[in-house]
Amino acid sequence: MNKKTHFSGIINNKYHNLIEKKSYMENEINISPRNLVKFMSLIKEDRDLSFDILCDHTAVDWIKIGAFDLIYNLYSTNHNYQVFVITTISRDNPIIETVSNIWRIAEWQEREVYDFFGIIYRGHPDLRRLFLEDDWVGFPLRKDYKDNFILEI
Repeated sequence: MNKKTHFSGIINNKYHNLIEKKSYMENEINISPRNLVKFMSLIKEDRDLSFDILCDHTAVDWIKIGAFDLIYNLYSTNHNYQVFVITTISRDNPIIETVSNIWRIAEWQEREVYDFFGIIYRGHPDLRRLFLEDDWVGFPLRKDYKDNFILEI
């Protein structure tokens, strides 16, 4: 049994009730937004998994279906294993609970996603723009973003 199969087996056996749908990739897990914080906390604290590092967090704008995928790239230093946790939220109401109380680095990563996509992280200790100026209008990584300087082909 390879490492991916081993870890996906542990996750599926222990947390199948929190997983929204099966993925085609062994190290990708789809979680509903309502279960995200609980799931993330469990897989960080579980000794068999120990996902102690949030390496990266980003979003994908699926404008045609009116949704954002939020992608969390996690790594276990104890087990040398990586997993991607994905949750989907509505574009019309882009609100999700923060995971900054689980991984402190999420404070910065969630601010970046807020800055460029406009995702609101409920419970975030300091949600404000990170890269763009405070008076910037809009969210430049949304697929419907327009300004006077974008070249359209």
